[in-house]
Amino acid sequence: MEHIVVIGGGQAGSSLVARLRTAGFEGAITLVCGEAVPPYQRPPLSKAYLLGEMEEARLYLRPESFYAEKDIALRLGSPVVAIDRAAKTVTLEDGVLPYDQLALTTGSVPRRLPAAMGGNLGGVYEVRNLLDVGRMQPAFGPGKRALIVGGGYIGLEAAAVAAKLGVEVTLVEMAPRILQRVAAPETSDYFRELHRAHGVDIREGLGLETLLGDEQVSGARFSDGSEIAVDFVIVGVGIAPDAALAEAAGLAVDNGIVVDGQGRTSDPAIWAAGDCATFPRNGQMIRLESVQNAIDQAELVADNMLGAGRDYDPMPWFWSDQYDVKLQIAGLNTGYDRVVVRKGDDGALSHWYYAGDTLLAVDAMNDSRNYMIGKRLIEAGKSPSPEQITDPATNMKALLRQ
Repeated sequence: MEHIVVIGGGQAGSSLVARLRTAGFEGAITLVCGEAVPPYQRPPLSKAYLLGEMEEARLYLRPESFYAEKDIALRLGSPVVAIDRAAKTVTLEDGVLPYDQLALTTGSVPRRLPAAMGGNLGGVYEVRNLLDVGRMQPAFGPGKRALIVGGGYIGLEAAAVAAKLGVEVTLVEMAPRILQRVAAPETSDYFRELHRAHGVDIREGLGLETLLGDEQVSGARFSDGSEIAVDFVIVGVGIAPDAALAEAAGLAVDNGIVVDGQGRTSDPAIWAAGDCATFPRNGQMIRLESVQNAIDQAELVADNMLGAGRDYDPMPWFWSDQYDVKLQIAGLNTGYDRVVVRKGDDGALSHWYYAGDTLLAVDAMNDSRNYMIGKRLIEAGKSPSPEQITDPATNMKALLRQ
């Protein structure tokens, strides 16, 4: 009986093994999780869970009993040491597993500050897993002083949680503006003002020179020579694909584990999906860091492991919660040359990205209606004119019928 082994207990790994069973696979399945808990959601870690509004059990993607019911062997707290492609075995800290097919859903790892900059000091945290959040939660409280390093979504979400809990927050971003890598200036402006309205001190175009302190962080010095006192630091300077196992096994790696359109690596018996995988789309190799991609790509890989032979053609979507604002994003804005703004009722706002006359993406702030319309337009390959989008009289739903 064929044995499929999946390494990685996140959204992609859980989705992949569940899909194998619903698609009719009757062989043996083992899901190997490095952490000692069943696969769980990551996005709430920096939001509801950090705020104390969500219990750990609600993070779990499926109850542990699900895996037993589906005859999926769940190896918890079993980090993988190595992959032997010739022998078709996976070596764990506590044993060896043979495989017929192997899937890597190892996700990503947070980028850390170098030790030379104080990255190893006590009170310096990253947000990636339950242990990270458990370590930092006691630091949050009224009157505490926090430095957030990085003005991407993780940094901004952490800043929002800290501010809501009464922490005095300074956020520093080396780039000229927050969200520069992922959003238009219009979206950056919106979230800058949102955070400043909640008392967050945002400093853009400013680098962190070093953290201060002997064993415990006590302050920070910036590239302009200024210093601040801090009680703790959250580092949100991005994530990197967790491709170390794949690279050590000799698989092709380039900003992630390289896969073909079906999710197969350079070894035909090994597949990859989720944050760790880089795949072809529209003539270039890309990697997507989102829940939607983790689920959709993992389910497609499961089907292809069983012989479906389909290529992956995603329609990306993302979200972020900050204070009382829900940001929803549809599409990819890469290559945009124009952004137009549509204002709605009750503060709803959306930013529409165009390359020439082609609609690429939409950022919607508390505007779920226009987010859904934009998403459906992009999926259908329809591009209403920018003038239609900005005109308050435009019946947006009617654009779907054009």
